[in-house]
Amino acid sequence: MSQELQLLPSRIHSIRGEKVMLASDLAEIYGVETRALNQAVKRNPARFPSRFMFQLTAEEVSNLKSQFVTSSWGGARRALPYAFTEHGAVMLAAVLNSQRAVQMSLHVVQAFVNLGHLMMEHKELSKKIEALEGKVGKYDKQLQEVIGAIRMMFAPPNPEDRKIKGFGK
Repeated sequence: MSQELQLLPSRIHSIRGEKVMLASDLAEIYGVETRALNQAVKRNPARFPSRFMFQLTAEEVSNLKSQFVTSSWGGARRALPYAFTEHGAVMLAAVLNSQRAVQMSLHVVQAFVNLGHLMMEHKELSKKIEALEGKVGKYDKQLQEVIGAIRMMFAPPNPEDRKIKGFGK
């Protein structure tokens, strides 16, 4: 189970501007077959509005497949897979109503939350770098002059400059 927990963040994808997990990944994590998971969803349509889950298009499936070096998708699929948002993943655990699903849903939610924190930190860092680039751009010529002066200080001396006049040829 610990390996499954380590792989959770890599199973979260960005599709249609949403962070989602695929039905097959959630089925594996929750310890059920994908077919059983899909049946549970179909039996409870009111619990899964479009903001909780959606079915991928053929193009989205193709894009996801191209991101993986080795395909873990198995053989041909009859239907396009479902993608579940954080809320959909939690609702799945309630619908599946197994102890494992409830336990693992806590880890799934934590993975979504951690990913959100990382994205916020990334945005803040990007803003700081942009601000720094703006400041450096203003002083670009001066910095080039300083760097040139430093390079000259560390350059090896010219042998002709070391000759003492009156000695040697």
